[in-house]
Amino acid sequence: MIKITTPSRLHITLIDMNGEIGRVDGGAGLTLSSPNIKVTAVEADGIKIEGLQGFADRMRKAAESLLPEGKGVRIHVEELIPAHVGFGSGTQSALAAAAAVNELYGLGKSVRELAFAVKRGGTSGIGVTAFEKGGFIVDGGHRFKDKGAFMPSAASRVPPGPVLFREDFPDWDIVIAVPNEKGMYDQQEINVFQEFCPLPIEEVREVAHMVLMKMMPAVIEGDIENFGAAVNHVQTVGFNKRESLIWPDFVKNIASFMRSRSYGAGVSSFGPVVYAFVDNREEGRQLQAEVQKMLDESVGGITMMTRAKNSGAEVSKV
Repeated sequence: MIKITTPSRLHITLIDMNGEIGRVDGGAGLTLSSPNIKVTAVEADGIKIEGLQGFADRMRKAAESLLPEGKGVRIHVEELIPAHVGFGSGTQSALAAAAAVNELYGLGKSVRELAFAVKRGGTSGIGVTAFEKGGFIVDGGHRFKDKGAFMPSAASRVPPGPVLFREDFPDWDIVIAVPNEKGMYDQQEINVFQEFCPLPIEEVREVAHMVLMKMMPAVIEGDIENFGAAVNHVQTVGFNKRESLIWPDFVKNIASFMRSRSYGAGVSSFGPVVYAFVDNREEGRQLQAEVQKMLDESVGGITMMTRAKNSGAEVSKV
């Protein structure tokens, strides 16, 4: 039996949605220790997905793309990451199923090869690298001539971009709000990319400057004040700025409140997950309680406090 526990991820920003110098996408993000996807897998006749069913179709297709001819797999899903909220659940669920088949049948494929097989990482490589290595990640996007258009990962057919920077993330507490709503996905995502891209090159340069000269050094130096300031800044420019135009009011309100009570806060990917960085556990718990009250009085949802995960998915034989 194969047992797999995946991390989740926060996507902090895309970098270049202009393409003028020949590359697009690129981004910065962070691996989380929770929430997780947990599955077990054994050889079987055909493909069977048992237990929690939130990603059954995606897992079935992922397993099918890797299975040797005449072989099968039974995957039991014990725990899931909430779907379409900003945790990267699509990538983690597909890679969990693919990795299970890879281990069961000794296929010897790398995580990046698995990602290409299951068509993940075509815009952001953060989720793939989170599964592979964990930590804080900056990826270099794709050659525009290879990708050919501005589009989300789920609609892209190129491999994950190269990892430019991967560093262990400091042991800071991260307060997370998960509203009881879904973010944009599928055709809605595609429409947003088509509507807003290409972005002005000046904004791309501003985001790149902030990531390279503020966010990355702050991770290395354990400087939560400057890291938080960088997170706050990239919410106001580039693709994040366009996403903020279509956030519902409850997301804007929660993000603004969390920003006022932390070093930095943002909305992950298309949301509606909002995250904030704190360095005091008691203050973090207080913020969590206050945000939970905001959720209870609006759309509902849950809050949690977690930390970064500086290693990838856990894959073992039991």
